[in-house]
Amino acid sequence: MPEFAVIIPAAGSSTRFGSNKLRATLGGLDVLHRALEAFLRRTDVVSLVMPARIRGFAQTIDRPTYGDLIECDARFIWADGGASRAQSVLSALRCVSESIEWVAVHDGARPLVSQELIDRTFAAAQKYGAAVPALPVTLTIKQAAGPLPAPVERTLPREQLWAMQTPQIMRRADLLLAFENCPIPLAQVTDDVQLLELAGKPVWLVEGEERNLKITTPTDLHLAEMFLTPC
Repeated sequence: MPEFAVIIPAAGSSTRFGSNKLRATLGGLDVLHRALEAFLRRTDVVSLVMPARIRGFAQTIDRPTYGDLIECDARFIWADGGASRAQSVLSALRCVSESIEWVAVHDGARPLVSQELIDRTFAAAQKYGAAVPALPVTLTIKQAAGPLPAPVERTLPREQLWAMQTPQIMRRADLLLAFENCPIPLAQVTDDVQLLELAGKPVWLVEGEERNLKITTPTDLHLAEMFLTPC
């Protein structure tokens, strides 16, 4: 059975949330705990690397739930977090063994990722080289040079627009080479498969899930709680 490594960045500042969103409680467990558990429960995950500011997570490491989840799991590896998400991912990628062909990058702030979504994305990655779950954009999107107020430049056709989710799964070697040859500053890279796009590699989209939301604001946390609450 094909295997893969997972990178879960955890070095962000959570500015819009107001506190560390990864430590926020969701259904009795931390947001980050749920994201980690979704992958560590899988037998096809051979390594999980988390780039983080280690000192900032000192209290988290000592908590019993994390001790049970990561300190006793030989697959778990800490990596140094970078100044941007892309730099954190690169730091973690360098910790992944060359013997591992596939790597998935997943937001630690997406705690409700399902096993079916991981399976679907990994299957598509093996078929096409790289895959990402996505949802159709339902809002009308205007392009304008902000900050607002600003004049509208054009309306983007939303039937061609898709909102990215994670996990984003690709070959480790392809992602590393894309990092090494990235033509723009890493601070401008907004998601991982963008690097592959810049390198001319194909990236395929698969159907995402509404419950696989990213916790960015307290409102997102309330919505996630609703997904966990039985009807």
